Amino acid sequence: MNARLFRAPTRARAAVPAAALTAALLLAGCGGQDQAGSPGHSGHGAATSPSASASPTPARGEHNAADTAFAQGMIPHHRQAVEMAGLAADRAASPEVGQLAAAVRKEQGPEIETLSGWLAAWGERVPAEGDGGHGGHGGHGGAMSGMMTGEDMARLEKATGPAFDRAFLELMTRHHEGAVAMARTEKSEGAYPPAKDLADAVIASQSAEITRMKALLDRG
Repeated sequence: MNARLFRAPTRARAAVPAAALTAALLLAGCGGQDQAGSPGHSGHGAATSPSASASPTPARGEHNAADTAFAQGMIPHHRQAVEMAGLAADRAASPEVGQLAAAVRKEQGPEIETLSGWLAAWGERVPAEGDGGHGGHGGHGGAMSGMMTGEDMARLEKATGPAFDRAFLELMTRHHEGAVAMARTEKSEGAYPPAKDLADAVIASQSAEITRMKALLDRG
């Protein structure tokens, strides 16, 4: 009788730790599942956070037909300006005209590369060399663009000294005014922010050069 009384508590004490261990394992398993599935924890929740899954910003991804027209029109426009400026090296009499021509080449050469890169990234046609080189097209180009005709270019190529300076200033002023008009169209109708930023730069730099060229013309 005494042996039974002492053995029963031993079995009861042994059962308690076993039950506690089983309960702890079950709770740990549930806790692991909650952490894996909860969007508030790392793992799956972090992978689907807004910052990790956000799409590209409009500043780099979206463009419209006006952006394409701006780039396709401005490339030949800039190429012609660079061609005109290249004539000044051995024809200009005024150092100021030579400096202005050098500035045109320095500014517009890199812009041609930028515009070409955008068109290639968009899967749009990049104007070939000589495409629209004289007279331009409608829309962003044409008469409003200020592009020189073949006759204009021939006259500039034949001129030297002060005659070249005057012809260059007159033709480049008209050319710049066309570029400013094209840039303003891009500002009002375009959607691609970097293109609109470039339009701002064109308006600022070429408007300043127009003022400078008109002052040189007034001086005779």
